[in-house]
Amino acid sequence: MHYQYLKIEHRGGCAWIWMDRAEVHNAFDEILVQELTSCIAELDATPAVRAIVLAGTGKSFSAGADLGWMRRQGEAPLEDNLASAHKLAALFSTLSQCATPTVARVHGAALGGGMGLAAACDICIASTKASFATTEVRFGIIPAAIGPYVVRAIGERQAYRYFQTAERIDAQRAQHIGLAHEVVEPEQLDACVQQIVDALLAGGPLAQAAATQLIRRIAHKPIDAALATETAQRIAELRATPEAKEGLNAFLEKRSPVWNHT
Repeated sequence: MHYQYLKIEHRGGCAWIWMDRAEVHNAFDEILVQELTSCIAELDATPAVRAIVLAGTGKSFSAGADLGWMRRQGEAPLEDNLASAHKLAALFSTLSQCATPTVARVHGAALGGGMGLAAACDICIASTKASFATTEVRFGIIPAAIGPYVVRAIGERQAYRYFQTAERIDAQRAQHIGLAHEVVEPEQLDACVQQIVDALLAGGPLAQAAATQLIRRIAHKPIDAALATETAQRIAELRATPEAKEGLNAFLEKRSPVWNHT
């Protein structure tokens, strides 16, 4: 597909999505929201794509919502305003629910919705020059669409602070509170992302999808007999699959599994 604000780059089994609205720091408008949602869904449904990297051109990862667009939505009829909000929420839901592993490559500012994108990805790799913030209260609004993903990443206690203060969070602090998995110097950013991608490509794709489903199912659930029964059911079903049999046989036969040959 042709995109107005996205560039798609395929590197082996990994697809890199570059937000390409650098003149406004990759801020969202209705076009970028729709393009990102469609692109992520399409790549997630493509078996040859084993990992997705989300990145931004220019100085920033993403400055979040275009304030002119937000103002237009606030002045629109309620039905249109609500429809726009649902589309924004759908973007983060689509990204978060990907079966394909997702990696955020954050090299500069990730503000508002930009921080939401980083939080919705499975993995976040940040440059030492990166910064994050939930800036919405500075404009009289709230981080509603991104809220579930940011709270999941940094926890309720940290969210109470940053949702209300809108303070900038530097890369080291982002790692400390759980938002960024790795923080590296700018010149090492792509190499670090590639290292993570290589590790992802070494795993079984069905197993990785099942692993993310497992996390979503068991997070914050009581560890009781019902949960133990469910986890036993999940592993029993998975190890009977052709992928699991191939992975176990490959290890015992001291060879690479078939998914490492792509």
